[in-house]
Amino acid sequence: MNQKVESLKGRLIVSCQALPREPLHSSFIMGRMALAAKMGGAAGIRANTKEDILEIRSRVDLPLIGIVKRDYEDSEIYITPTMREVEELMEAGPEIIAVDATERLRPGGVTLDDFFRELKRTYPEQLYMADCSTVEEAVHADELGFDFIGTTLVGYTEQSAGDHIERDDFRILREILARVSHRVIAEGNIDTPQKARRVIELGAFSVVVGSIITRPQLITKAFAEALSEP
Repeated sequence: MNQKVESLKGRLIVSCQALPREPLHSSFIMGRMALAAKMGGAAGIRANTKEDILEIRSRVDLPLIGIVKRDYEDSEIYITPTMREVEELMEAGPEIIAVDATERLRPGGVTLDDFFRELKRTYPEQLYMADCSTVEEAVHADELGFDFIGTTLVGYTEQSAGDHIERDDFRILREILARVSHRVIAEGNIDTPQKARRVIELGAFSVVVGSIITRPQLITKAFAEALSEP
């Protein structure tokens, strides 16, 4: 694993993303957001779309986790669901490409196993991160050979409904860490510095923090709702 990726060990990755419906949707803005994250001490960036990644590359020299979010009518998977998205990302050259690694079928009825085999056959030198929602999915992704196992989708799928990554002192993360051999990146609802520090203490390779840093509309909403409570 290259030195740039090794620099993520024990450190913060900031997710700089804004979807088309969000007010900060702009590659230019995401580039500046990544620069602000670097100034604050971030060691890496997670970003969505080739365009955003290329802009971020022009602003910072940090290692990147790249994804493309795209909806397909025949699948619930939207994080790098097909080879089309992977090929777009390869044009931007992120150090790591993250894909949905849940048990759900991909567009066209493709299984994760078949998709990952195609990834490794087509781009064998690329590093891949598995975005998982359950311990079982994480173990399966580890067995397939993903370079990084992520807790990104815990609580966001039908099979993980009601779960929260921080519940019972990060029980799901601790179970994953005990059962996989590849590096684990903690991600999803890690919204305080204390939680970020805790997942590293538990053994996560790195931690991704997103909305609480880069989505001002959600940060504002939390404050506004607290003030409106009776």
